[in-house]
Amino acid sequence: MLRLQNLVKHYELGDSGPVKAVDGISLTLSAGELVALYGPSGSGKSTLLALIAGLLKADDGAILLDGEDLTASSEEQAARRRLRQIGFVSQQADLLPGAKVIEQAALKLWLSDPKGAERRVKPLLRRLGLGDRLKQRCDTLSLGERQRLMIALALSTDPQLVLADEPTGSLDSVRSTEVLQLLSEVCRERSVAMLLATHDPEAAQWADRVLQLRDGKLSAYEPAAAPRRPPLRALGGQA
Repeated sequence: MLRLQNLVKHYELGDSGPVKAVDGISLTLSAGELVALYGPSGSGKSTLLALIAGLLKADDGAILLDGEDLTASSEEQAARRRLRQIGFVSQQADLLPGAKVIEQAALKLWLSDPKGAERRVKPLLRRLGLGDRLKQRCDTLSLGERQRLMIALALSTDPQLVLADEPTGSLDSVRSTEVLQLLSEVCRERSVAMLLATHDPEAAQWADRVLQLRDGKLSAYEPAAAPRRPPLRALGGQA
């Protein structure tokens, strides 16, 4: 599914020398697998996800999705890939001015299925606890609700790869558990490959594998005492 080969991205910061945000990373991610990238802020997690999504250009190395090297893609090709193949959940909620929740969530589906776009995304919004917000303006939502809305948008087109950058960063513990449960279920139900960047050890426990990213390098993650996974609960309760 996804293979990273010696991926490199460095930034020059004047006289202080280069910042090695991604420093020779190799990684393989299979369909139906949820892998967590655990590390503190500034460890290179967001840069790595942006490289895979085509939002940044790598200095060296290869990004292979189903055998295709994405590093050779143009910006237009990368944008088309994010529209269908790759679901990207960023830390910034880029909302359409004046749009309603249902309109924002169905945004990517409008191009391929304009008549069925809103119908198709409604069940996903309900699973994310936004079932009673469908006609509400996006700019009136809380930070946590906006974050869940952007997750719905990323998942709306049934992508084969999901890149989630701190998807529970603005959520309380209850909503965080619900969202992580949903992401875990999406991996199994749809055979989606998912790379989840987080600095929360409780979020990392939902992954099939956890890798630690620090100073641009990957290593095995072996917590001294791994927290227990919360009990599963029915999704779709309202905020």
